Amino acid sequence: MAGHSKWANIKHRKGAQDKKRAKIFTKIIKEITISARLGGGDVTANPRLRKAVSNGKSNNIPSEKIERAIKKGTGELEGVIYEEVIYEGYGPGGLAILMNVITDNKNRSVADIRHILNKFNGNLGESGSVSWMFDQTGQIILSTNTGDENNIFEVAIEAGAADFTINKDFYIVTTSASNLMQIRDKIESYGYEIKSAEIEMVPKNFQKLNKQDSDIALKLLDVLDDNDDVNKLYSNFDYN
Repeated sequence: MAGHSKWANIKHRKGAQDKKRAKIFTKIIKEITISARLGGGDVTANPRLRKAVSNGKSNNIPSEKIERAIKKGTGELEGVIYEEVIYEGYGPGGLAILMNVITDNKNRSVADIRHILNKFNGNLGESGSVSWMFDQTGQIILSTNTGDENNIFEVAIEAGAADFTINKDFYIVTTSASNLMQIRDKIESYGYEIKSAEIEMVPKNFQKLNKQDSDIALKLLDVLDDNDDVNKLYSNFDYN
């Protein structure tokens, strides 16, 4: 039923760290803005925006800031024009790295990312070079404090979840990309607090590195994660 998820270690390195809260806020606001820009400001008609707004509320972002971000995206308010770009690259030992970037300056972003990768024995790859190593899935994250493991498992599976795992302080509910929000809503209707609900890129296989490459890879991923333009960061690094 429940087990250990290596993926959760990768995904929630940043999500669970309070010291990065301000950066998380910034990235969520940017996601809301570009979601509104690409699909319109109606959350009922724009699934991506609905997910972004839901995650903003789960992270206690004030409603007025969410509304301003939506209006900046739709052009009702003046603001920075963001673009979304996917960059693919390699870390030490051939580690696969996938980066979802939201930026107001693609030239700056690609230069920064290339510099970071090169600094830590990596390199920027071409489009499609590593994305095939990942599967797109839905990931719903709940704190283990929100309720009993068995009860949440039953609700999630009944709602159509594909898997349910535990990683330290989190429950991880895996869904298909298409029914993510439906299952999220079902779980929340039982009173369970949702930390996040996202479409994620999950590695098909995890890669082990030697001690030296592992140390460098950890530094590389932390630096990429800290970059303001990197919205989501994925890797097939086996942390164990």
